[in-house]
Amino acid sequence: LVPRATAGARPIDRLVDAKLAALGLPASGMASDSDFIRRASLDATGVLPTPEASRGFLADKSPNKRTLLVDRLLNSGEYVDFWSHKWADLLRSSRKSLSDKGNASLNNWIRKSVLDNKPWDQFAREVLLAVGNTGDVGPANFYRSSKSPETLAETTSQAFLGVRIQCAKCHNHPYEKWTQNQYYQMAAFFARVRTRNEDGTADPRVFVALGGEVNHPKTGSKVVPVALDSSPLASGFSGDRRTALAEWLTSAKNPFFSRIIANRLWRHFMGRGIVEPVDDIRVTNPPSNAELLDYLASDLGKNGFDLKRSMRNIMLSSAYQRSAVSVKGNEADNRYYSKYLFKRLSAEQLMDGITSATGMSEKFPGYPDGLRATQLPDAGVPSYFLDLFGRPARNLTCECERSDDPNLGQVLHLMNNGGLNARIAGKAGRVAKIIEAKLPDAKALEELTLTCFSRLPTSDEKKKALPALAAAKDKRIVMEDLLWAFMNSKEFVFNH
Repeated sequence: LVPRATAGARPIDRLVDAKLAALGLPASGMASDSDFIRRASLDATGVLPTPEASRGFLADKSPNKRTLLVDRLLNSGEYVDFWSHKWADLLRSSRKSLSDKGNASLNNWIRKSVLDNKPWDQFAREVLLAVGNTGDVGPANFYRSSKSPETLAETTSQAFLGVRIQCAKCHNHPYEKWTQNQYYQMAAFFARVRTRNEDGTADPRVFVALGGEVNHPKTGSKVVPVALDSSPLASGFSGDRRTALAEWLTSAKNPFFSRIIANRLWRHFMGRGIVEPVDDIRVTNPPSNAELLDYLASDLGKNGFDLKRSMRNIMLSSAYQRSAVSVKGNEADNRYYSKYLFKRLSAEQLMDGITSATGMSEKFPGYPDGLRATQLPDAGVPSYFLDLFGRPARNLTCECERSDDPNLGQVLHLMNNGGLNARIAGKAGRVAKIIEAKLPDAKALEELTLTCFSRLPTSDEKKKALPALAAAKDKRIVMEDLLWAFMNSKEFVFNH
């Protein structure tokens, strides 16, 4: 049935359902409990729920158990790890462009910010206004990754405004209203930001010089700082120009700032941004549901840019809790959220999922055994698997640097990789522990499906697996084959 907006529904659902009703699109039903705990766990924390957590959730009859689950996930240590990693992508935290100490300093600041649920406007201000030694002041490393006023203007605009002004550097933007003048007016805010190396340290200090201007490349004249669609900086302004930029940028009234972070969060949880690409907000790239984006952005501003609150709001909506299974009439919809969109697990989620399913941890060079991929502080840590599955190199601020699109090489790697088979057969792995515990065949199969899919075995799985286990001379081999098959299935590789 085509949903109808109801007075008692959450604002998100009223706006989503109103769009579906206007388009005559039916909505899929609610996701099962097994799909929901797996989906919510991966989206909020990046890791699969444990078999014990899934078993307990499925058995729980409480009417508010989904709310309790969401609250538990958003207050977990895994949540801090996962979202620290995500914002480190945005700020391009990497030893390749920074130093070991600078990279650690930036990661520690990001992690503390996530742990404290720092308001997003404060987060952005601390980045923009950072000064000091980059080995000690984490956000100051933003000025180490981007050094010239022009690249700083581009990075700031795309990261915190969702506006790509790069095309206006040499000429007026071909697809948007931004002019070459506006490009250099943004760059002028950073004209006096400098870095210098100090004696005895490899980490430069960021400071603001007393002078420095940006000159227009065509006219050669000095450019007055002007934020996008804003007023020029007062002629008598003294001090750090970035303070004026930060005040304008982080204002709740700034439509760019609140919309881009609302769109980033929505895309992460829902699989597609209301504007796509997620960080390319412009008049010529309209949102699929303008009223919904306006609400999410306004709600963030009214509530102090509390990202965790906004995440909770999205996760408890009916739109997020819909099944990924199509119904007649919404099969082709991938824009209006009539169903949950399948998402291939990110490189880090998939690697951590494999270690969880097999019970065998990963050892990254230079890091302790057992560290999860989502806990890595540097995208440059060698890993063929993570590179193959699309982790970003953190050279660009663009969300497009990460690839979640499946390809043949990934499929062949999962099917034929000797390392995966070694994990499955590991003496300290999950299968070995099931054998050691001498679980009945039905319980052993249940353990594997709970581990991989957060659900109990289907009747078809029981019909095929249990006779094979009963007839096996070596149950270990059959269980290893089952685990291999489960991890190579779409149900495992995708969030749904």
